[in-house]
Amino acid sequence: MHPDLRARFNADFTSDKYAQLLRCVNETERWPADFRISETPVFLTREFTNEVVRAAKEIVAGTRTPEFARHAQSAIPAGLEVPYETPHPNFLVVDFGICAEGNRLVPRLIELQAFPSLFGFQLMFLHCVRNAYPAVPRDWTSAFGGIKDEQYLDLLRRTIIADAKPENVILLEIEPEKQKTRVDFAATETLLGIRSVCVTKIKKRGRELFYDRDGTETRIERIYNRVIFDELLRRKDVEMAFRFQDELDVTWVGHPNWYFRISKHSLPFLKTEHTSPAFFADEFPANEEIDRYVLKPLYSFAGLGVDMEPTREKLRVLDKPREWILQKRVQYAEFVPTADGPKSKAELRMMFVWPNGERDPALVNNLVRMSQGKMMGVDFNKDKTWVGSSIALHD
Repeated sequence: MHPDLRARFNADFTSDKYAQLLRCVNETERWPADFRISETPVFLTREFTNEVVRAAKEIVAGTRTPEFARHAQSAIPAGLEVPYETPHPNFLVVDFGICAEGNRLVPRLIELQAFPSLFGFQLMFLHCVRNAYPAVPRDWTSAFGGIKDEQYLDLLRRTIIADAKPENVILLEIEPEKQKTRVDFAATETLLGIRSVCVTKIKKRGRELFYDRDGTETRIERIYNRVIFDELLRRKDVEMAFRFQDELDVTWVGHPNWYFRISKHSLPFLKTEHTSPAFFADEFPANEEIDRYVLKPLYSFAGLGVDMEPTREKLRVLDKPREWILQKRVQYAEFVPTADGPKSKAELRMMFVWPNGERDPALVNNLVRMSQGKMMGVDFNKDKTWVGSSIALHD
């Protein structure tokens, strides 16, 4: 934490400035933010920024080895594999809990996903933070990879739209107008000109897909996929004219197979100085203290199904133990002094974009989840927490 800038921001903070931030967030786009916005960004020192960038890149590099590819072969549940998998994912997000070890803060891996995050919203949100809070230096940025705004937009265009026309590219979701992330869908449309379309509104003719765009049936060439499989499987009321497993003449941006291949399934494989021990439930060592672990289902999202109090008996009765992992708890640091006194904990999401055909992914932005209660990661307890989304800034 950068102490001088933290103190300057807190001294300058007012409820009116926070209200201005909320107005900017909720009135800039067609849809508002349906999640809590934190009052403050997190100001990080250059030393910590360098460490978390190195940690994120090391973990991403760990997913690019032949050994990892062999590990990921078993990640996709039977019947859910989608044809024409791309050589690499288009999006990667790496979630760290910010923890205290001795007298220093360290990032500890909580989860990772090869799935899009709030890539449109986060750019818009940075502009809102700068407009609402004069105490934030204009040369401080949320782009940990050093990328400028126009470069960021160009990277998103090359990844999501490529050589297609925006009208032939859609953001695919289940009832996008009802999703909590709908503000990001609206921001993406503003930035790139692509519409959000519900899976139930797609028409199929042969191998081609179509949607209605302002009264005109329009062919879909590229799908920016935001559909989460576990939600799709739960929603028995969703009727679709196509299946993800069909042979289709479309390009998936964020191919659905990568949602499984790089996920909680990856945690037992990845071992760096910034990871915590993790095991598949059927491989949990006999000499480990299970009350120091959290039990997580592999194929769920946003904390669904997490068991904070696992026991050996619970493991024995699991129907499919290979679809569960145990991850060692981490101790989040209370390190963000807020304007009203109490210190907050934080998780930091490092966000990568990787256009098809390019050698390496680019680190573009970050998202922070802050809480003065239980955290949303391995300390997850939805009944005793408030969490606000924010960003981390550095010079």
